[in-house]
Amino acid sequence: MQPFANLRILDFTTLLPGPFATMYFADWGAEVLRIEAPDREDLSRKTPPFANGTSTTHAFLNRSKKSLSLDLKDPSAVVKVQELVRDYDVVIEQFRPGVMTKFGLDYESLKKINPRIIYCSLTGYGQSGAYKDRAGHDINYAALSGLAAMTGTRATGPALHGTPVCDLAGSFHAMFGIMTALYHRERTGEGQYVDVSITDASLMLSGLWAQMGLAAGKSPSWESTALNGGSFYGYYRTKDQRYLSVGGLEPKFVMRFLELIGAKDLPIMNPEATREVKAGIADRIVTKTLAEWQEVFGAADACVEPVLSIDEIIKSPLLAQRDMVVSVPCGDGQSQKQLASPIKYSSFRPVYRHIGVKLGQT
Repeated sequence: MQPFANLRILDFTTLLPGPFATMYFADWGAEVLRIEAPDREDLSRKTPPFANGTSTTHAFLNRSKKSLSLDLKDPSAVVKVQELVRDYDVVIEQFRPGVMTKFGLDYESLKKINPRIIYCSLTGYGQSGAYKDRAGHDINYAALSGLAAMTGTRATGPALHGTPVCDLAGSFHAMFGIMTALYHRERTGEGQYVDVSITDASLMLSGLWAQMGLAAGKSPSWESTALNGGSFYGYYRTKDQRYLSVGGLEPKFVMRFLELIGAKDLPIMNPEATREVKAGIADRIVTKTLAEWQEVFGAADACVEPVLSIDEIIKSPLLAQRDMVVSVPCGDGQSQKQLASPIKYSSFRPVYRHIGVKLGQT
């Protein structure tokens, strides 16, 4: 029995933030029906590369979901949604504030039809405040939440994360918000509205640093903490132009690391000597290839690991050992390899019914 086998979700989201959140619910058994505009195709459907005739991005984010094509500007489409919401538990939408109100599909309207509905709005800046109507993407949320101020160097400024960290922060907070509201409904019978701002969620990722400013009046920036360049903690280039990640912060890991690279003399615990220490480590790491360092650190308890390419990661034993790759049906007798749900339960397993479907396919 899947935990959300009887849960039904109407999904009005696109691209990454909303679909990533509802993918988890679908993995756990929920029926997720995506409401998609016939004339404004979700860009994830067009994102290359393609496999089995479908964008790999769309196939992954929208697995096990159904699709219904509706033009919400058409009054009959609004009536259709109003009919559907009677039998659904959750609505999640990703429009700018006020758009669903124009359609007559906002929370206040839909709760009159279904008082138990959980309605989640996932937006860049939330439903209130001066920024609520502004457009934005991951890089903007990082800029406004402190993440960009902590990732980079003084010499080069902010660094791109390489993955949409802020969008994913919004995804997870939307998921937590919906599950909390569902739990509340189980106890009280009461539905409710959930307002999730991707920027707010991203700010929580900077919570340790923001708290320094809030409580102690200290505002860290690039290369000012142990985790963002203010210590030896970091990436070091090897002889063959690969990289090692060095993350041992505790003294026992530090001592073991220094021993294995032959640098026990480095003043690694002296914060005033950070630049000297990093240069000393770099000088030693660059003398061996990544493979040679893997031999050195393979059995060592020192918090040192190779920086793997995506190709190496998907072929690594770690994924297989953790059952992190699954074969998802494509509907034509074929299957597509995808990442599995990362949470392991003792009582049930996630379900992977099919990859993302064509527009309007239920």
